[in-house]
Amino acid sequence: MATTIPQIDVIAGDDHRLKKDFGAVGLLFTAIGSIIGSGWLFSSLNAAKEAGPAAIISWVVATVMFLLIALSYAELGVMFPRSGGVARYPHYAWGSFASFSMGWVTWLACAAVASVEVSAVLTYATSYLPWMEHKNATLTAPGLIIAIAIMAVFVIVNYFGVRWFARINNLLVWWKLAMIVLVIVALLITAFHGANFGLHTSNGSGFTPYGLKGAFEAIPAAGIAFSFLGWRQGIELAGETRNPRRNVPLTVIGSVVICGILYILLQVAFLGAVPSAAVAKGGWAEIGSNLVATGGASATFSPLAVVASILGLGWLAGLLYADAIISPSDTGLIYTSVTARMSYAMGRNRNAPRILAHVNDNGVPWPSLILAWIVGCIFFLPFPSWQALVSIVTSLTVLSFGSGSIALLTFRKQIPKQERRYRQRGAWIIAPLALLSTNLIMYWAGWDQVWKMMLAIVIGYILLWIFQMADATRNRAPKLDFAHGWWVLVWFAGITVVSYLGNYSGTSAVRAGQLGLYKFDGGIVANIILTVVVLACAWYCKLPGERVREILEETEENAVVGGKPAA
Repeated sequence: MATTIPQIDVIAGDDHRLKKDFGAVGLLFTAIGSIIGSGWLFSSLNAAKEAGPAAIISWVVATVMFLLIALSYAELGVMFPRSGGVARYPHYAWGSFASFSMGWVTWLACAAVASVEVSAVLTYATSYLPWMEHKNATLTAPGLIIAIAIMAVFVIVNYFGVRWFARINNLLVWWKLAMIVLVIVALLITAFHGANFGLHTSNGSGFTPYGLKGAFEAIPAAGIAFSFLGWRQGIELAGETRNPRRNVPLTVIGSVVICGILYILLQVAFLGAVPSAAVAKGGWAEIGSNLVATGGASATFSPLAVVASILGLGWLAGLLYADAIISPSDTGLIYTSVTARMSYAMGRNRNAPRILAHVNDNGVPWPSLILAWIVGCIFFLPFPSWQALVSIVTSLTVLSFGSGSIALLTFRKQIPKQERRYRQRGAWIIAPLALLSTNLIMYWAGWDQVWKMMLAIVIGYILLWIFQMADATRNRAPKLDFAHGWWVLVWFAGITVVSYLGNYSGTSAVRAGQLGLYKFDGGIVANIILTVVVLACAWYCKLPGERVREILEETEENAVVGGKPAA
């Protein structure tokens, strides 16, 4: 007798108390609000320092890369509109080990983002409240107390549910869009030095003063990739929207395109507005310190506001200082919600404590929300600056995206008859390119970030082992399905080896212990090979279609846990 595939509203279901209060605009604005956070306040300067005028290339390439990644998720988000979807799709395709691996990476990255945004608020605020940070950009005791309090506000707003959250977010996103458009127009009209785009200096000349290597390295290093990470909210909150067929593709694709265009225009405006004398003095790599000398303030702490002040736009600088509180705070608010959905998803997958999946009457996974606050506060302690946090968060988050592009292909084989109310055209081209984009961003992040990221993953596996041992007597945890999930270790090891053998270190020189066997072109070839190997291994390891259907049909009543029906 053939197995009947259940309807979309019941398979691998969410808790029925989750509210479907996100409409088309609400979901789209959640993604846009998440994208336009602290990144746009700092990344124009950081990208200019890394790549000079070629930072425009960095933004264009990053937009295309994240559009490919987002496209690979559009079909999945409609087919399985589940909260915490990035962690749940690997569970359906390869079982518990793969889903824990990707869920841990995703959750850790999300948990840090709210801290990044609060750090950005305080970093800008040091321009007028210097007592909140030490000279090395670490928080003072009063600064730490304020940071923890802001995180608590994020939790309180989220606790009262999606509808209240969405209304607040919609208002803030309108402000953020208006601000970024205002800055672009004001800078373009007030000052545009065309000579800046081909200026010859003693420290790099022309449009690409540091070569294409600098342009591509800027994507992870300058916060460019970080500035796009929020598109994922269309997937993570897909279980809480009324019309996923329309709203999910609109959100994941529309948010990347809209924000990509705005970011590119902002970079052009920034490059043109910078005084040519500040560039000529020491080249683009020294533009931060040269702006300080020109503007009499810290461009590292508040680059756009300093440029506005230099141009005589004091009113714009004032608005930017206000926005430096509003934009990052809104994104932190969103990521607090998303982090809670990620641990909720892992609880639903049963490879994390079940209490994380508990939902209150407001439709909020409140234990996961509290955990997000605690872990987010911890991230304030070891990292000295906004950019230090951004680098590791970017690496972890981009890595978590890679499994979706592979799942898009394996589901075509595993569950070909599953209803696909949105079918992504060109999937066999888009998915490999999306995975290649993921691998390249990892490589360009440099060895400094890759080894730290892999250390975080090892810690996750230690926690998984502890959880499995603690659950041994109750036998409630699912089987790991390691025979179907081992390909993840091949991928992680491949990223590590390719980075170790290459010459991207996160600095201008190859670090001690890194071999540097190939340069820019060789790194691309190595990542193409890695992409092919990972796709082949993941395809070989995929769960049989019958097992996928069993997972999709599981409910609270009939779920099989540890080989036995759940109590």
